[in-house]
Amino acid sequence: MPDSRPQPPRFTDTPVTDAAAHALLTAYFTERALSFPAQQGRYRPSFPAAEQFVPPVGVFLLLGEPAAEGFVGCGGIRRLDGAPAGTVRYEIKHLWLHPSTRGRGWGRSLLAELERRARGFGATEVVLDTNASLLAAGALYASAGYAEIEAYNTNPNATTWYSKPLLSESAAP
Repeated sequence: MPDSRPQPPRFTDTPVTDAAAHALLTAYFTERALSFPAQQGRYRPSFPAAEQFVPPVGVFLLLGEPAAEGFVGCGGIRRLDGAPAGTVRYEIKHLWLHPSTRGRGWGRSLLAELERRARGFGATEVVLDTNASLLAAGALYASAGYAEIEAYNTNPNATTWYSKPLLSESAAP
């Protein structure tokens, strides 16, 4: 009898300059531009700098549907300088899923994988920024243990900033 349980997504490390990564980022930026709150002005996309998403300073992942070819989501981490003393801080960037794949728990899976990768690079904290209009994203971050913090950057698209301490691999549940 075939296994009918949902299969987890697959993750593929890729340069941010890869055609598939570029296509997903373009789709993400297009969606945000169309849904960006008018009272906040114009959405300003910023393609990631390739050198910031290469191990051990970062990584960029594409998320694939297990039974299909192609990719349906993306996200990355990059090391940030200027963290408080004794803290190794990585930032989660461009976490996005195609609308047709939302609601499957894959955003949570991608977030957990990015945290795992950051921990593997020595991170003791991960941070991210988002916009309050992204209600599902804010709910995901809060339910995953992120707490609101003061702004750590000047991203013109962001209204909310989050942080989460990372446990070491041996202390992680």
